Amino acid sequence: MAPSCSPVNSLHVAVIGAGAAGLVAARELRRESHSVVVFERNTEVGGLWVYTPQSEPDPLSLDPNRTVVHSSVYDSLRTNLPRECMGYSDFPFVPRPEHDESRDPRRYPNHREVLAYLKDFAREFELVEMVRFGTEVVLVEQDGRKWKIRSRNSDGVTRDEIFDSVVVCNGHYTEPRVAQVPGIDVWPGKQLHSHNYRVPDPFKDQVVVVIGNFASGSDISRDLTGVAKEVHIAARSKPSETYEKLPGANNLWLHPMIETARKDGSIVFKNGKVVQADTIVHCTGYIYHFPFLNTNGYITVEDNCVGPLYKHVFPPALAPGLSFVGLPWMTLLFTMFELQSKWVAAVLSGRVTLPSEEKMMEDTNALYAKRDANGFPKRYTHRLGVVAQVEYLKWIADQIGEPPVEQWRNQELEGGYVRLSTQSDSFRDKWDDDHLIVEAYEDFLRQKLISAIPSQILG
Repeated sequence: MAPSCSPVNSLHVAVIGAGAAGLVAARELRRESHSVVVFERNTEVGGLWVYTPQSEPDPLSLDPNRTVVHSSVYDSLRTNLPRECMGYSDFPFVPRPEHDESRDPRRYPNHREVLAYLKDFAREFELVEMVRFGTEVVLVEQDGRKWKIRSRNSDGVTRDEIFDSVVVCNGHYTEPRVAQVPGIDVWPGKQLHSHNYRVPDPFKDQVVVVIGNFASGSDISRDLTGVAKEVHIAARSKPSETYEKLPGANNLWLHPMIETARKDGSIVFKNGKVVQADTIVHCTGYIYHFPFLNTNGYITVEDNCVGPLYKHVFPPALAPGLSFVGLPWMTLLFTMFELQSKWVAAVLSGRVTLPSEEKMMEDTNALYAKRDANGFPKRYTHRLGVVAQVEYLKWIADQIGEPPVEQWRNQELEGGYVRLSTQSDSFRDKWDDDHLIVEAYEDFLRQKLISAIPSQILG
């Protein structure tokens, strides 16, 4: 529904996580006059963009009692999308004149530049003062009409507090999804998930099989070609006869999925090809994981579908006291974080009202029915994609009286995904949409978000 003119409520709100979603959620909540506490288990802002050379002791991250490392960033990682379309609406992700030469001005910068941008954002909007660092949330549950949060600090001291509302922004790139490979129990080689991949050096002279050919799978495969003897990609989406030597390296092959792993160390692909492999790297994505959340079974995660959630944000029976920011994927992530956060903040203040619980459930069930009718698995529930993300972000913008996402931003996303899938070896350094870069910078200048358009953009 459209924003109302009703009196504004000021609530005490907890935000879980100080990554890209949690930071903008905190900003929008405070803008809406709420008092905000952000819980962050790390010692700095940035969430998954905080790189650490450390990885988990369990290379597949299956041990529930393991020491968890939050970040999944590998050393060579660069963004998958152009920087212009990645930033928040009023704080563009552009190289800034005051930055020193250690920053990365490229259109597809490295992860360190993204972290630096998030720190700039937190500094610009004075968000750090709301964050409790080194504090992990271990329990979230209802307490009457409010919410109890139990947190534990770095000294192991626990503390219970009551909040009017909780916004979950804990990310979903920490709990790995591992491929099921027939025969893997007797296969003698090593396995790890991309969550624990950092640098290629340990794979020198090895034959490596990488399962997965989307962003991380493609990146890590090419990262490995410089040191490994051979790299073989197993892609579930490819036809069974696929066998292709990929450009850009002389030791990189593309196959369909693995048929079986054998006791003698060999891997058999569905195309019939057989390789003696040393290591399998699972670049197979992640699962949504909320170990702290107790809703008495109301919210479930089944085949990576978190539900029931109205518009991927509000659980109908628990709204608006509990909300989630950042679940959908294949979209303009930072833009989505911002719009979802504005919506949550406006609903909590009373400026915007939600439909009844029954209407929200009806809408949510309709989404699930449409997913099933289209033949998509549950794990694609939160997958938006180029067309659906435009509609979804426009719908949220309409609720809060915000303008729709800029056309150039959506076009950059679409073109970026096309290049990612068709020129995986060069998409970050070769493109054909310079006109969209110029349009983006002209937009930033018109809004006075930058003082001038850099000469290299116009040139």
